Amino acid sequence: MSTETTADGTTAHTPLGWPLAALLRGWSDGVATACADVPHGARGYEVLAAVVHDAPPTQASLAARLGIDRTVMTYLLDELVGCGLVERRQDPADRRARRIVATDHGRTVLADLDGRVHAAEDALLADLDNAEREHLRALLTRAATGAAPGDDRCAVVARVIDA
Repeated sequence: MSTETTADGTTAHTPLGWPLAALLRGWSDGVATACADVPHGARGYEVLAAVVHDAPPTQASLAARLGIDRTVMTYLLDELVGCGLVERRQDPADRRARRIVATDHGRTVLADLDGRVHAAEDALLADLDNAEREHLRALLTRAATGAAPGDDRCAVVARVIDA
């Protein structure tokens, strides 16, 4: 809970629910707008980011990590492949499995999307200076890690966005 000074000079505790919900709603709206031209919007961005920033995952492990139904993941990847953002490659260690690999075009698109998401986050936090933004990010990350130490960050975001 945070504290604030009331009109009569006393201190009141403000529950975290409203500010966290307002920030999450604003973040979700900003990211949705930033990712509107990517198949499946924010979810497509999330998948592309996971593929670019991690070792090439199998389709099944990517679905499990992001908390996306395997059937839905198939359709999502079909669209990302159709746009030339990712490829399915046979896993050399298991020819039945496919690794999802970002194309050069996918990496370029992700760099642009990362910039747009960052701009949306900056707009959301426009009332804070740069030092305050970084401090807020650090505090929220520390609090979230303590509250959900074993959670996969991408899966948590996906569950909240889909709610």
